[in-house]
Amino acid sequence: MSVATRSFESRGEQLVALAARHKVPAIFEVRRFVEAGGLISYGTSVAGRWHQVGTYLGKILLPVQQPTTFELVINLNTAKALGLTVPPLILARADEVIE
Repeated sequence: MSVATRSFESRGEQLVALAARHKVPAIFEVRRFVEAGGLISYGTSVAGRWHQVGTYLGKILLPVQQPTTFELVINLNTAKALGLTVPPLILARADEVIE
């Protein structure tokens, strides 16, 4: 996790509120922002990362491994509040839609 991401993580509710107040359709890396009212998140799956940690334990000599599981989460309440319509194709690809 980058320094910027850690900084945003600690101010998640503030970022979501600021985006809503200014009607900015923000996309976040972490699903918790969408659960807090953000519009969309797209980032690595936490469960997938923990699975990967278990895999690391079994592969001592593997120097680098990339995330393999991503999730797309969309908050339709936030989209509606921003006056946005999320295209059906995007909704169909979402792993979770918060209504």
